[in-house]
Amino acid sequence: MSANTSRQPTGDSDLSSGPGQAAPTADGTPGAAEDATKVTDGSGRPAHRFWSSRRIPAALAALLSAAAVGFLLYDVVAVRAGRNAMRWRRRLAEELATRPLDDVWMIVGAAVAMALGLWLFLLAVTPGLRRLLPMRRPTGIPGTEDVRAGLDRRAAALVLRDRAMQVPGVQSAQVDVGRRKVKARARAHFRDLEEVRADLDTELGEAVTSLGLARQPTLAVRVRRPKKG
Repeated sequence: MSANTSRQPTGDSDLSSGPGQAAPTADGTPGAAEDATKVTDGSGRPAHRFWSSRRIPAALAALLSAAAVGFLLYDVVAVRAGRNAMRWRRRLAEELATRPLDDVWMIVGAAVAMALGLWLFLLAVTPGLRRLLPMRRPTGIPGTEDVRAGLDRRAAALVLRDRAMQVPGVQSAQVDVGRRKVKARARAHFRDLEEVRADLDTELGEAVTSLGLARQPTLAVRVRRPKKG
């Protein structure tokens, strides 16, 4: 998720800091990059992502399965009652019995079935909800052991963008917040680029730490001059 804003132009050089170069915070604690590998929350327990309920895929899979099984069961019961099998089932049985395995339609059908199965498998084993970043659990407060909170990536990007715009010299800023990295791009219309980048490192490093995320992302800052109009 990203957020950007603008607040007169000059030259066209740029300056960037690589990932993991966030400055220390005001109280002397490391910046966001130093905690990039932490995967535990404040209580020392692993910080897991939020799982999506995936109601729509589950409902579609259940409805299609129920329809197919019901249709087949109806035909089987009809045959047991002395009626002829439906035409589609006779045709399907004939095709499966006579077509070779290297037939194009057999390969296409197997590929489609495999793709659907892989899609359902991925839905079952992946958490989803990529827009939510897990936050640290509160510690030292009774009754909050099972409390979990998440921060929307777009909201985090807006907070960081607003902090970037407070740095003197920044004309516009754009912030992209990922699960492992925060990318900030800014245009500075006055002051030295190195000074602006250093201030952005400090300001955004403190802001990322103050978000209270369970996994602190690395911070990459890039500063450049606005293009001449």
